[in-house]
Formats: sequence, C-alpha cells, structure tokens
Amino acid sequence: MNRSLPVLISFICLLTTLVANAQQRFPPSRDSLSIGPSDSTKPVEILHADRLTLQKKDSIDLQILVGKVELQQGTARFYCDSCVLNQTGNSFEAWGSVRLLDADTTDVKAQHLRYLIAERVAYLDGNVRLSDGKGSLQTPDLEYNMNSDIGIYRHGGKVLNGKTILTSREGYYYAGLRDIYFIKDVKLTDPAYKITTDSLLYNMDSRVTRFVAQTEIRDSTGRTVETRDGFYDMSSGKAEFGKRPVIRDGKTRITGESIRFNDKTGISEASGSVVIIDSAQGTTLQAGRVVQDNKKKTVLSTDHPVLIVQQDKDSVYITADTLFSGPLPHQPDSLARKTSDNDSTLRFFQAYKHVRIFTDSLQAACDSLYYSYQDSAFRLYQEPVIWSRGSQITGDTILVRTKNKKAEKLDIFENSLLVQRLDPEVYNQVKSIRMAAFLTNGSMDSLQAKGYAECLYFIQDDGGAYSGINESKADRMDIYFLQGELDRVVFRSDVTGTVWPMREKNPATMRLPGFRWLDEQRPRSRFAILRIKE
Repeated sequence: MNRSLPVLISFICLLTTLVANAQQRFPPSRDSLSIGPSDSTKPVEILHADRLTLQKKDSIDLQILVGKVELQQGTARFYCDSCVLNQTGNSFEAWGSVRLLDADTTDVKAQHLRYLIAERVAYLDGNVRLSDGKGSLQTPDLEYNMNSDIGIYRHGGKVLNGKTILTSREGYYYAGLRDIYFIKDVKLTDPAYKITTDSLLYNMDSRVTRFVAQTEIRDSTGRTVETRDGFYDMSSGKAEFGKRPVIRDGKTRITGESIRFNDKTGISEASGSVVIIDSAQGTTLQAGRVVQDNKKKTVLSTDHPVLIVQQDKDSVYITADTLFSGPLPHQPDSLARKTSDNDSTLRFFQAYKHVRIFTDSLQAACDSLYYSYQDSAFRLYQEPVIWSRGSQITGDTILVRTKNKKAEKLDIFENSLLVQRLDPEVYNQVKSIRMAAFLTNGSMDSLQAKGYAECLYFIQDDGGAYSGINESKADRMDIYFLQGELDRVVFRSDVTGTVWPMREKNPATMRLPGFRWLDEQRPRSRFAILRIKE
C-alpha cells in the first residue's frame, strides 16, 4: 500500500464527519472505542488522539486517529502522529514519530508501524531504534513479537552497548533474556577487542559474548584467537574457547582442546593435546596442560610435557613430569644492560622429575634440570646420566655447555664416572672427582679426569682381540676418543698401575667403585620421548 494513501483517507473522512456529525472533543471514553479482537487477547485501548474519524469501506471498519495518538494493549503502549485501526483485519498501522513501549523495559522508535493485534506482532521500519536501558539497536526494519519478546532484523543492524559496537546483516533480539543472536557478517568492536564471525550470541546485561561459529578475535596488542566455540566476558575479562582454538601472539602459536584466560589476572590455561610453537626461538612445546602467567611471564607445563628445540639435523627433545619457564632474577645495576622485556636471554627453564633428553648424538636422564638462556648451559641434578654413542657418564651434577644449541662441553662434578661398553660384561671405565668432556658434533672427542683418577680399560690388538687389562691410578688423566670409541689414555702425574693378562682376570668382575650401567634408562629415539609407538 502507498503510505500516503491512509493519510489522504483520514482527511477525506474527517471532512465527511464534520458535515454529517457534530464535532467531538478527545480523549474519548476507553470503553466506547476499545477494540477486542478475541477473548484470548487483551483489547487495544485508545488513550488519546486529537481527532478521530470512523469510516467503513468495502465492509472494513476503520478508525482514523490524528495528532498525539496514544494506544495501549496490556502493558504495551504505542505513540505516533497518525494511525488507522482496522477492526475487521484486527490490526492497525501508524506513521510519524512511532514509539512502542513494552512493559517499560523495551523502547522502540521508528517512522512506520504495522501491528497485528491478536498475534501481538509489530513490524517497524524507517530508522528503527530499540533500547532496553543497557544498550540500543539500530536497524532499517524490525519485526518484534511481544508474546515471545523476540525482535528480528534481516537487513542489517547495529547494537551500541557502552563502548562496544556490534553489527550484522541479521539478528534476533530476546528482550526477556537481553540476548542478541547475530547472524552473517558479524563484527564486534570494543576498545580492547575486535571480533569477526558469522554467528555470535551477546548479552546486553552481562556483556558476555558466546561463539557458535568460526570466529576471529583480535586484541589491542595484535594477539588473535581463532575459535568455533566458547565465550568472552567483557566485564570480568574471562574467556574460554573450545574445539581446538588457535591463539597467535607474535611469533607464537598456541592450540589445544580448550583454552581459558583471564585478562585481569593475566593467567591463561590450555588443556588437551596442547601445542605451542615459537618460531622466533625455534621451539615447540607439547603438553596435556599449560598455564601461563602473562604478568609474571611464566609458563608451567604438565601432563607429559615435551619441549622440542629445533635444529637443522639434530633437534633436542626434553620431557619431564613438569616443565617451567620464567624470567631471570633482576641483576644489580652494575651488571644490568639495556635489553627488551621480551629478550629471551633473560629467561630460564626448569624440568622436574623423570627428566629425559634425546638428540641423535646425545641422550640424558636426571631428576631435575635447570637451563639458563643467558649462558646456554644445562644443569642436571640428582643422579644425572649422559650417553654419547657408546659412552655413559654419571656424577652428582652435570653441566652441559652448548653453543648454537649443540652440546660443546660437559662438566661432571663429584663421583664422576665414564663407562664404555665393549661387549657383554666388558666395560672400559674412568673414575675421578671431576671430569671435563669435550664434544664435536655431539660425539665425545676428549675427556679430562682430575682428582684421584682411576682407569680400567681393555687393551685390544689390531684384530680387536683383548690382550690385557690396564688398571691404573693418577692425579690426572687425559682420555682421547676416535669415532666415539676410547682410543688412548695419557697419565699426567703420580701414576701407579698394572697391566693384567686376560687369563688372570674375569672381565665380569673388573669394576671400579660406584660402577653402574644404566642403559635401560636411555631414551632410544624421539618417539620414546613423545610416547609414540615406532
């Protein structure tokens, strides 16, 4: 229908009424002019109008109201400049400064309204604005069902709630719950976040956003979250994402079955097959659970965590019951240097209980481990063991110095013992208070044994047959290796010893004090660290 036609009808009917009847003053009686469409629906009452015209056209009863029109149905009130009530069709249509107040909670303004009285459904268009006291909705047209308290827009809409702006092509507003379900080309803009998705549920009271489709969240720092499930509470700063969300923070990528974080506390938690890739540092962390404190800059990993330090040919795999990383304590001003807060050299790394390390050239086991990025050194504590090809080294504490992420030197403190297995029950052995081993490409090159050094090694002829056993002591010994095998021993001072013929000794009994062969603890491959069946 042409919207100007009802206005024209109202003027024609008004002239007819002036000629045929005496002019009346309004507001009229509510009882005389109320419309009761059915027993199950409350009537629409005319509370006020400057002028009223009654007309019957083609068996349709019309009431035409002009000037400051005010209607009521139950708890809902309607305001407009002009209105035509259709008694026969059980509806009315309103124009100009239209306003709908539903139970004093929902306030809708528009330029035009078509209302189905029995169904209590309003169709509004022309710069529609809906407000519920918490925020406002702007849209070209809106369908609002007052029985279900649901408003629907299908041609684009914008919601303003404080500093938060949400837009979408379609939306469903649930007035009773204060929820809005946004559909198609959804965008949320907030001072702290920007969200892009295809479907999103937002509550005007709690400011909780729920994600039900593929969603990208970008915060003010540039961090992004990709998720298909979860929620974000803008008031408390708490969020939870499910269905393997992905977080990208600079060069770091985090994923897991679920991720939770709290902006106010700075604590985030990822659980379920967590994978954290730091391409800047060349590391990958896998774990069942990872807790990160952004304020303290700490990371705690549990449930079979594995740290992988990527290298060209020989990546390092580290596992333990617990892995922990944090910033180094502040140094005195005299030693301080200007560095970025994100400088990785100012961090440390710790591993607790059942520590295992694997590279193709070097393996290790201990109870606890400490690594400082500042000096690039691993410190192995409580019964540490290191294997390098056919050699096993033990001591009270072992310091592994690295260069370019590769082991370059081993310092073994107290009860140092080198064991090299030649055959079943046949072992070369070196024992001392302290040892220093030097490696090339992960393979033992030489070793210095200092302090009450003892040596027991089997002499072989050119054919590899055992010809004798050298059992010696010295204050210091230098041991040299060839292709990872013991090649020769040089005694430096206070040397005593004996060379035994093979027939006089049983190789199975030739053991230095503290001898242990711990080959069963040795990680054989990266699959053993990752607990993957080969």
